Amino acid sequence: MTLALIAGRGDLPALVAAELETPPLVCGYEGITLTGLTADLRFRLETLGSLLLELGTRGVTQVCFAGSLDRPALDPSKLDAETAPLVPLFMEALQSGDDGALRVVVDLFEKTGFNVLGAHEIAPGLLAEGGVYGNAWPDAQMRRDAEVAAAHILDMSPQDKGQACIVAFGKVVAMEDAGGTDAMLAAYDNSQGGILFKGPKAGQTRLVDLPAVGPETMDAAQRAGLRGVVVDAGDVLVLHPEECAARADALGLVFWARTGE
Repeated sequence: MTLALIAGRGDLPALVAAELETPPLVCGYEGITLTGLTADLRFRLETLGSLLLELGTRGVTQVCFAGSLDRPALDPSKLDAETAPLVPLFMEALQSGDDGALRVVVDLFEKTGFNVLGAHEIAPGLLAEGGVYGNAWPDAQMRRDAEVAAAHILDMSPQDKGQACIVAFGKVVAMEDAGGTDAMLAAYDNSQGGILFKGPKAGQTRLVDLPAVGPETMDAAQRAGLRGVVVDAGDVLVLHPEECAARADALGLVFWARTGE
């Protein structure tokens, strides 16, 4: 066993594991319920140093992060001896934005000698393929809204806020924050319709936290009164693409992966 899967919530960890010829060492964060996998090891931020040592002892050379995690708080009373020297790095990470924090974590694993792989490198078939999923096609307004949304995500990248927004009739009406896409959709006033757009921030590392959509995204978009879900082809993970297409058709949504922009 040479690969450790640092698994969070959702279906992505199990989908990544299914692509591996040799089962990975599954490492689950304490308190997180995994979907379709059983954790071989449990850890928390305060024991990360011990986890790094354990991975090396077990012959792990590669690491992949998959699935969502809430940003943890550091509890000094739970620090172990191997992790205490890392506290300055943790404090830097916790004070950074989402992408900054992830870069610190990736850098820590790489400096310890592990090769960090992106989920899309193991499961490239999950990357959005350009074109329309399902039967409904985007109209001119939806295409204009997608252009506005993509530009907004890029413009907001220095603030490191989120990877998703809602645009209706050329206006950004909601932006993802630390609460995530589902929280943004749940809070949206659906009187204007519009689209959900997801794409990576400018300069974002592709090794962790690539934006993702799945069947539940279609459900949430429909409940929010949106007309469609638009993603950047090649830069967003689509979990269960056939089910996503079927769900979009059943809900009367457009599901479009835009290319060339």
